[in-house]
Amino acid sequence: MSKGLAEAIIDYSATAHAELPNVRQDVDRTFEMPTVLYGATVALYLGFIAVLGIGLSTPELAIPMAIFAIFIVGLFGAPALWLGLGRKPETRAKSFGELMRHGIATHTGLLKGKDAAIQMMVLPVLIVVWAFTVLLIAGIVTA
Repeated sequence: MSKGLAEAIIDYSATAHAELPNVRQDVDRTFEMPTVLYGATVALYLGFIAVLGIGLSTPELAIPMAIFAIFIVGLFGAPALWLGLGRKPETRAKSFGELMRHGIATHTGLLKGKDAAIQMMVLPVLIVVWAFTVLLIAGIVTA
């Protein structure tokens, strides 16, 4: 005779979990990248919001720009807080000097520190350049 769903769940939770050991895994969540590069990324993203917010300042944009800024801070702040939770990890993020001296191991091999920093900062810098480009186009169109 087959069991019903309720009996199967009760049997599973009573037997299966009792046999499994509680294994704690130490997971590296730092990606070994220096904190200063993450800070620069946040600053550039907030700079993008500031440039557009000041350059296209209208009362209708105040609330959306504030919401964007809150999301940027939250999306970078939550993982930073998460990293500090629990026991101290065995691994830590590299300092900027260590990154420049030793580079970083990637899936495709060792990447020089300078190249890794440039690769990480290309998108945030291009976004800020895009903000200035939008203001330039808006200025030309309204003139």
